[in-house]
Amino acid sequence: MSTNVRNVLIVGGGTAGWITAGYLARLLGCDLADGARITLVESPDIGILGVGEGTFPTIRKTLERIGISEADLVRRCGASFKQGAKFAHWRFEPGSPGPDHYLHAFQETDERDGLELLPYWLLGVGGTQNWDEINTPQKPAADACRAPKLPSHPDYLGPLNYAYHFDAAALAVLLREQAIKNGVTHIQDTVSEALLAEDGAIAGVRTGRNGVLEADLYIDCTGFRAELIGKALGQPWKSCRDILFCDGAVAIQVPYSSPDAPIASYTISTAQKNGWIWDIGLTNRRGIGHVYSSAHCDADEAERVVRDYVGDAAADLECRRFGFDGGYREVNWHKNCVAVGLSSGFFEPLEATGIVFSEIAASLIANLFPWAGDFETSARQFNDNMRRRYERTLDFIKLHYCISERRDSRFWKENVSHETIPDSLRDLLDRWRHRPPNEIDFDPNVDIFSASSWQYVLYGMGWKTDLSAKAGVFRFEREARAAFEKIKQQGQFAVQQLPSNRDLVQFAERSDFGQGANAV
Repeated sequence: MSTNVRNVLIVGGGTAGWITAGYLARLLGCDLADGARITLVESPDIGILGVGEGTFPTIRKTLERIGISEADLVRRCGASFKQGAKFAHWRFEPGSPGPDHYLHAFQETDERDGLELLPYWLLGVGGTQNWDEINTPQKPAADACRAPKLPSHPDYLGPLNYAYHFDAAALAVLLREQAIKNGVTHIQDTVSEALLAEDGAIAGVRTGRNGVLEADLYIDCTGFRAELIGKALGQPWKSCRDILFCDGAVAIQVPYSSPDAPIASYTISTAQKNGWIWDIGLTNRRGIGHVYSSAHCDADEAERVVRDYVGDAAADLECRRFGFDGGYREVNWHKNCVAVGLSSGFFEPLEATGIVFSEIAASLIANLFPWAGDFETSARQFNDNMRRRYERTLDFIKLHYCISERRDSRFWKENVSHETIPDSLRDLLDRWRHRPPNEIDFDPNVDIFSASSWQYVLYGMGWKTDLSAKAGVFRFEREARAAFEKIKQQGQFAVQQLPSNRDLVQFAERSDFGQGANAV
């Protein structure tokens, strides 16, 4: 292994591999004489796991850095605009009194003129409206299937925070093309074996047609197979099935009933007796799937549930089945090998964290790249950061389940059991009995989800924070009411002024963004 690290070999493609390749090529100077040399080898025989078609707002910055235009994303990947996730029947079972849904919006809470609005809402200012309805103009816009921006807004910018729904297989192809333009060498071949050096590091990988490929740094993007970090280097997988029960999914692709059918502006997550159903609107189809716990129902029952959800349109459609063991590796960088994507960690499709962890890993590798050969220092910081991110994300996903009031199945009863809730999450909930979540509870260097995200879920699920003991200190009730009214007006304005998701997608199919015209 050379002292100066330059040669990087990414093993495995797909979304994780090509995001990493395209990103590192830009950030590590792949086009410069003294920059890194990045090669990606992937087998043409291994398909892409297409469950994760939803994303997180960070994807905009990532795609922009890689060099992909927003209109190309729409045209090539069937992409539509996502403004959050709607959760239906998570708090109560269907037919129960009380709110039947809430929105985890991407829009951050706007603390107007330094006034924190959440305490006033908790004390009853604003009436009986839910927090997601009174806190952001995004909910009325998303409920009306509006887009988050106008055609005149530049790429990746708009007045409302957003991400995308897209065809994951098509995105991998687009990312591959751009990464190659960025200077990445692409090899199509099957890796049959990882070779180890005397010190236990990766010495090379044996391929079917190209012999042994050698590099200074190896990135394992081989998915759940984890050919390098797991099989070759023996780094264990930490299962979280005692906390998150879901371990299977049944997916189906449903065409729209008409070409001009509205496209939902959020992922629709509908709770079921033994899991939940995702409903994602792309340009030409809906991606629908039932995420379930095999300890509480089998795949045949899960398929019946998703077909019942779709209705008659599902009669002649094929379902695909997937299995997974939700968890992560506590050591993702060992010696000269880094795991990215499913080989690193995956909990479940809820909240679309799969792709964002690949983005984070690529960014960390770029920042910690061991140019001078100091792998151990980079590995320590990388592993600590990723482990803490996984731990915090585990708590956030479990939050959706553990404070539910549903008791209509063993699945929901066991999800609220004390022993299935991590100590770290119980500590957070204890803090929030008498104060709402705020910035002191979160670290932006490790928390994927901000205080606003936790607030949307916590109060959407009906959590009670009792502020009565200090109610007297909140003396700006009049200003809070005015702020809530302003947010309401902004929501009405957004519905009136923003195009529909469908209209903006159709605009992008024929034009680029930011050209000065708003006609759709």
